[in-house]
Amino acid sequence: MVVVGTWNLENLYRPGGEFGPDSEEAYRAKLAAMAETINGFAPDALGVQEVGQPEALGDLVKELGGDWHTVLSGHPDTRGIRVGVISRVPVTAQADVTAFTAPLAAVQTTDAGPLTGQTSRGMLAARIEPSPGVTLDLVVVHLKSKLLSFPGGRFQPRDEGERARFGAYALYRRAAEATTLRGVADRLIAGQGQQRPVVVVGDFNDEPQAATTQIVLGPPGSELGTAGAFRPDRGDAWRLWNLAALLPEGEGFSRVHQGKGELIDHIMVSRALLERVDEMRSLVGHGLPSVTGDPGARKNAADSDHAPLFARLRL
Repeated sequence: MVVVGTWNLENLYRPGGEFGPDSEEAYRAKLAAMAETINGFAPDALGVQEVGQPEALGDLVKELGGDWHTVLSGHPDTRGIRVGVISRVPVTAQADVTAFTAPLAAVQTTDAGPLTGQTSRGMLAARIEPSPGVTLDLVVVHLKSKLLSFPGGRFQPRDEGERARFGAYALYRRAAEATTLRGVADRLIAGQGQQRPVVVVGDFNDEPQAATTQIVLGPPGSELGTAGAFRPDRGDAWRLWNLAALLPEGEGFSRVHQGKGELIDHIMVSRALLERVDEMRSLVGHGLPSVTGDPGARKNAADSDHAPLFARLRL
């Protein structure tokens, strides 16, 4: 049995600086709370997002105890956050992608300035070998946020026109990033989804039915919950399945925004794993805070504003 999970660690920085907690006490409380949560569901491999400093992730791993292996993307965003993998078994980076999948064109991200053909942060593909001769490819992502920011570090628009434009810019980039993620999955699956165990995890910043999330699934049809879910067809060679449909009642969210639960963190699997899923969970039971559009409001909070998700796989 292999447990694979994903968790947005919410601004994992050491104390001080613009985004880190104000005190060592607050930092240690956050590490302790996170370690308790991770040890509670005991993942073999955990995709993580919002790692602000590699040293901070190292502190968390020490807090966990035991032997862990770590790989991190070398491409943080402008805030310094990046994705990574921590694993109880050796893990090897396979790719760290930032360029949009060709021939996708560059997109507009601001009112003025150059277009961009780069993802906001690297997409990391890694491989683990949970048992001799058995490999699993894991892709970790953090797509562009739908929480908008505006020129000058503002979190509120000057007018509705600016709000609408920047909402569109964020959507352009998230759609381009989703398309790029689909390209990463295509290279790993390589038309052999029935044989190649591939898991895509991360913070997609949108819900299961959102257009950007649907892009990543690949060929339409056979979604979980439909009559064709387990019926073999040609799309199985490329398709990914979102395990959100397997979440127990009451766990269909991973963050609370303005009082409303949203499932924006996801675990997707290739056909080789679809019938090997024993359990899918979103650990929302400890209670999630309701967040706003200001990412600095929780600098000193313990734990994270996201719930971790995990899937238990028979491998």
